[in-house]
Amino acid sequence: MRREWSIARRLFFAHALFVVVLTTVIGTALFVDARDQGYVGTSSRMLAVATAIADSPLVLAASESADPSTSLQPYALELTTDAGLDFITIMAPDRTRWTHPNPAEIGQDYIGAIEPARSGTAFTETSTGTLGPSVRAVVPVTDAAGTVRALVAVGTTTTNIEIALNARLPSVLGLALVLLASGSVATWLLGRYLRRVTLGWGPERIAQLFVYYDSVLHSVREGLVLVDLHGDLVLYNDQAAQLLGIPPRPAAGSTEQPTTLTALNLTPSLGELLRSGRTAHDEVHVTDTRVLVVSQEPAASTSAPGGKPTPMGFVATIRDHTDLQHLGSELQSMQTLSDALRAQTHEHSNRLHTIVSLMELGRTDQALEFATKDLELSQQLADEMVGSVDEPVISALIMGKSAQANELGIALTVTASGTLAQSGLSIQDLVTVLGNLVDNALDAAAAGADPRRVSVTVSSTELAVTIEVADSGCGVAPEVIDDVLRFGFSTKGVGTAEPVRSVGGRGLGLALVRQAVTRLGGTLTIGRREGAVFTVTIPAGEHD
Repeated sequence: MRREWSIARRLFFAHALFVVVLTTVIGTALFVDARDQGYVGTSSRMLAVATAIADSPLVLAASESADPSTSLQPYALELTTDAGLDFITIMAPDRTRWTHPNPAEIGQDYIGAIEPARSGTAFTETSTGTLGPSVRAVVPVTDAAGTVRALVAVGTTTTNIEIALNARLPSVLGLALVLLASGSVATWLLGRYLRRVTLGWGPERIAQLFVYYDSVLHSVREGLVLVDLHGDLVLYNDQAAQLLGIPPRPAAGSTEQPTTLTALNLTPSLGELLRSGRTAHDEVHVTDTRVLVVSQEPAASTSAPGGKPTPMGFVATIRDHTDLQHLGSELQSMQTLSDALRAQTHEHSNRLHTIVSLMELGRTDQALEFATKDLELSQQLADEMVGSVDEPVISALIMGKSAQANELGIALTVTASGTLAQSGLSIQDLVTVLGNLVDNALDAAAAGADPRRVSVTVSSTELAVTIEVADSGCGVAPEVIDDVLRFGFSTKGVGTAEPVRSVGGRGLGLALVRQAVTRLGGTLTIGRREGAVFTVTIPAGEHD
């Protein structure tokens, strides 16, 4: 099986090759530049020396003599040695040499171009003469009238120039080696970093994993949220967007910047959890429309086996428990009815024993009278409940709460007007609102002083349904009115107003009431008379 190269290894070899090519190009450019500068400098020096010789009166005077070589040859040889040149040739305008490093060449024709100099213009060139390739300058010698009397050619062979260039070659090679070494070290360090952050995976593997993870995000039915250490929402799936009420995430490959959590309209408790990054297990958070169960764990990367994990962010999973919570509320109502039936069964058992005992004692008339009055009292209670509320489920709920109130020694009174059947509200919403408000009122009245009372008023019109639940408890303190409807806030038992975050904890009932009322477009107010008064107003009509 072919082993896939990691991104770090690929980048290392690609960058190393790039450094080698770059070093070669730069080294060649430096060498060519040094060579060109050497030729330019040599040409300038040759021109300067040739001009100085041409301006010498000795040369002009010798050019007018019968044997110029006699005086010019020693002079040329001395200057050649002193200036470190290869040759100085002084010639007649017709190319006849008067001087030359090789005396045998005196009297021979000069090899090379002289036409510009014969016209009175000095010039430089690179050409091949009797001493080999050379860089030379040719300057005319003119008299006072401007007539060219002689020509001076000064030059040095290219071999000497190459020696000078070779003297600079070590510095060029040293610079190239420094570039190669520094580039290799930088590439190695970058490769180590990439190997650590990519876990040694190749680009094909990373692309494959990305496709897999993107498919998983779409297929998971729970909300999944990834938050980085700066509080930015890096990644989330479609279910999370739906549960949190945020825009769908950008398509794969989008260059859109991560969304900051503070820019999202999240509930305070949920926003605090995601920003804090603390570990959480099955925390319940109530939004305006949903009951969410959130778990959060840190996300860390380990560069090597046994290495210290490096935190990279946090992963939160979000589950929707709204429907489950509604079922729980309905189950609680059924439990209330069950407890009421149990209490009534117990009471009826006592009454039957009383009737049987009276009959065994022969007091038939008294037994009949006791049974008749008990039947009338039970029928009166049922008639009052059924007559007050025209919705059978709500009537059953109130009867159950009435039995529960009797067990607690609380007087529960119910007043109803209008018809709930035509209000357009679902039975589940009515059970959630009314059941939780009555439960809260019973708890408050049970903790208060005698006489303990709870009153429920339900009125329905064409415009709205109004539910008012009042108790004889201690009421709600003004400073906690804003907090009493928040999930986790509870004033029951020890540890007043302590938030509870686990499923099934206190402080959920009123939060569910607020959620349902908000979803239905209604209002919830908290007042005070003898105790607390909770008033809910919900517009009538069809509701989702």
